[in-house]
Amino acid sequence: WAELDAEGATLVMTADHGMNAKHNAAGEPDVIYLQTVLDDMLGAGQARVILPITDPYVVHHGALGSFATAYLPDGADQAQVTASLAALQGVEVVLSKQEAAERFGLPTDRIGDLVVVSAGSKVIGTSADRHDLAQLKEPLRSHGGISEQTVPMLSNTRFEGVDGDRHLRNFDAFDLGLNYAVI
Repeated sequence: WAELDAEGATLVMTADHGMNAKHNAAGEPDVIYLQTVLDDMLGAGQARVILPITDPYVVHHGALGSFATAYLPDGADQAQVTASLAALQGVEVVLSKQEAAERFGLPTDRIGDLVVVSAGSKVIGTSADRHDLAQLKEPLRSHGGISEQTVPMLSNTRFEGVDGDRHLRNFDAFDLGLNYAVI
């Protein structure tokens, strides 16, 4: 950082996401198993839950995240499913495909009928048998929710001309450094 700053480079540093503890007071993962909930509500295998966080790096997050998308079967009462999911303890918001696309800037052809986002201390999984939490060596922490969107942004300069009403996101770092940095 110091060497690049001394050379006159404009530097902007940020994180890709925040991270929160996702466990109860006993240190056990605090999980909403969304596929199980929808199976109980609509019948086994009628809905399909996709967790974008599912990857092989399970040491910290156990393939559990704060964001899920659900594909509902034809004929499902989406308003009723939305209301039932929104009433679950630990669910922050349930959005339709269109609402999620508008709020989070998502492509509608890549998300299901509903998007479910958990609250800060909860995490979403599919079903208990699909998540091997035995690999967790520390209390669960994860990301993907609204509570993990706030991240620091540091720079070696100040910015001018940025609209005060603009909601800055981590991916705005390049734009700020290129177009608004005071040199």
